[in-house]
Amino acid sequence: LAGRMMTPRALPLLVALATSLVGCDALAPEPGEELPGGATTNITVGGSRAYSEPLANLDPAHRASFFAGNSFFTQSWVTAPASTMTRDGLGPTFNSSACAGCHVRDGRGRPPETADEPMLTMLVRLSVPGEGADGGPLPEPNYGGQFQPFSVLGVASEGNVVLAYEDVPGAYGDGEAYTLRRPRVVFETLHFGPMAADVMTSARVAPGMAGLGLLEVVPEADILAHEDPDDADGDGISGRANWVWDMEAGALRLGRFGWKAGQPSLLLQTAGAFNGDIGITTMFFPDQNCPAPQVDCASALTGGEPEAPEDILGHVVRYARALAIPVRLNVSDAQVLAGRELFRDAGCTGCHTERMTSGVSTELPELSRQPIRPFTDLLLHDMGEGLADGRPEFEASGNEWRTPPLWGVGRIDDVNDHTYLLHDGRARGFAEAILWHGGEAAAARERFRTMPRADRDALIRFLESL
Repeated sequence: LAGRMMTPRALPLLVALATSLVGCDALAPEPGEELPGGATTNITVGGSRAYSEPLANLDPAHRASFFAGNSFFTQSWVTAPASTMTRDGLGPTFNSSACAGCHVRDGRGRPPETADEPMLTMLVRLSVPGEGADGGPLPEPNYGGQFQPFSVLGVASEGNVVLAYEDVPGAYGDGEAYTLRRPRVVFETLHFGPMAADVMTSARVAPGMAGLGLLEVVPEADILAHEDPDDADGDGISGRANWVWDMEAGALRLGRFGWKAGQPSLLLQTAGAFNGDIGITTMFFPDQNCPAPQVDCASALTGGEPEAPEDILGHVVRYARALAIPVRLNVSDAQVLAGRELFRDAGCTGCHTERMTSGVSTELPELSRQPIRPFTDLLLHDMGEGLADGRPEFEASGNEWRTPPLWGVGRIDDVNDHTYLLHDGRARGFAEAILWHGGEAAAARERFRTMPRADRDALIRFLESL
């Protein structure tokens, strides 16, 4: 469906259909609709670099730090000790040797496409029942909080993990058949003994990087205004905040980043990724990922204490803040406009909030007071058993996920050469992603599933335009 194009013969019928559904006046782009990031939007560069441009309004004084951050984001870290003292300390166990190893061209990761392909742009989180000292997940005793399939010379990796798939058949309301795929995490090799019998796993692809700075400065009050934990308005949607431990502030704060909104800021999201994904220590995560049985890991040489000092961490954070969302394409297309109204009518905007206004940024004033269209409320929603990983994260239950932003999703194929969606990449395009929605999104899914084919195509065409 995602690749189906509208034929010229179908255009008059489509326009007539859209007009009957939503009225003539709605079939026009709204002012600023093509600029999802307001004045920060990247309007000049597309293709494979659509996510990699700095904010369009970035002050020249901030460009040096942006490009310094880019260098630390893209270049690989090496085993310590090394002559490249600012980039040594990799591992000892790790998922990737560079940030860009998972966030290729600042874009989105994907699951392996064949059984013998390693997990290169996704990871598997681990935990056991209970809470850690900060109220977050409790690590698995032998393997920690994240499975590490790679290691430096002289240190054993944690093993090998793959995804196995089960076909899930279904049919649209008009009888057209479809098949979804349900993934299952399989540890083929474990080098430090079996995992706990009650281990909980969560496979997750690397999310895209563009637009994060704007989401960081959306006022907390604006996000909380969308909360409805008891579904007081009776619409079936009950988004709620995830309150997580902020190591910088030493207090609970609103979670904004990660698939379950488990981090409150880009600083801590970045520091956590350095530590969990690459094995690089920072001032916030000063310890190596070496659970008790992993003796060689614990005795391996380090690249300093910490391995990424405050200035390097700061450059990477500023780089992440300053990556621009790309301009939308085809906003005047008749099928796109019809799909926009169908997206709204289906109830998708109950979670994928179209419009917000960024707050004031003291770190990067260019982000301030921007009218943005991220298509997220940054809240947790129960997505049903079909998408559940069964793994709590602070206040997020095993069924809950933060609404992922949709801005820029139409460029994933251009940038990363795939169309895999959802937290674990199980969906092979927009239609499958919608069909996996359950829980609070079940009603919206059913509206899509029972639409006529032309309407389904239009709604997907709208998503492709984002």
